[in-house]
Amino acid sequence: MNNLGWVLLYAVAIMLWGWAWQRRHRNIGIVDVLWAKGLAAAALLLAWLGDGAALPRISLAVLGGLWGSRLALHLWQRVRHESEDGRYTYLREHWHSDQGKIFGFFIAQALLIVLFALPFVAVASNPHTDGYIWVMAAGLVWLLSVLGESIADRQLARFRAAPANKGRTCRQGLWRYSRHPNYFFEWLHWFTYVLLAVGSPLWWLAWTGPVLMYLFLRYLSGVPFTEKQALRSRGEDYRAYQRSTPMFFPWFPRTAKEQSP
Repeated sequence: MNNLGWVLLYAVAIMLWGWAWQRRHRNIGIVDVLWAKGLAAAALLLAWLGDGAALPRISLAVLGGLWGSRLALHLWQRVRHESEDGRYTYLREHWHSDQGKIFGFFIAQALLIVLFALPFVAVASNPHTDGYIWVMAAGLVWLLSVLGESIADRQLARFRAAPANKGRTCRQGLWRYSRHPNYFFEWLHWFTYVLLAVGSPLWWLAWTGPVLMYLFLRYLSGVPFTEKQALRSRGEDYRAYQRSTPMFFPWFPRTAKEQSP
């Protein structure tokens, strides 16, 4: 079995467990926790099994493992203490709680773990032993992205915890400059592995990370899904937020004059 085969085996195993867990707790949100956990494990596993130099492999294990573990822990706190995310409640209702469709959704997430592990393969195959500059650059990108995502997550959690904010849209901190700063920093994080893969014979695989993550976040499972749910739950308040605040890349909010046709 090749290295990605072991990743697939692990991913399917945890998603099978997650599917069983959501049947008992009626919370599909566990899939996000397991996706992050699966990628953390994939980074560690591929770094261990890879045939590249020690420096990029150790960097992959540390940076990929910590990133995925932090994200999984953050998401688990939400799944554990909050009711099912509105996006998944809508999905469950749309599917009429059909466990066959929900099972297929979980298995699809296992396949996505393998797909998003491709940049890790590129890094784990990097034979360069003297790429300290690229490792330092990767560390800086990783630090900026993880700090940014952590700050955005805390700001949103603090806003949502206040009863007075029920039904309102967070416009505080980083959320003033982007409607999805957590998604932006999540996307930025994948450039970490592009930098770690410099010199790898499979360097091009590293670019699948930022490219696929942008496509998923911007056009598939991220922004469109989240914004539809926000419009259902917050209505005109969120429409006003859409008019004033950039969707993805952070920038200054538009003034009332700029929003007018």
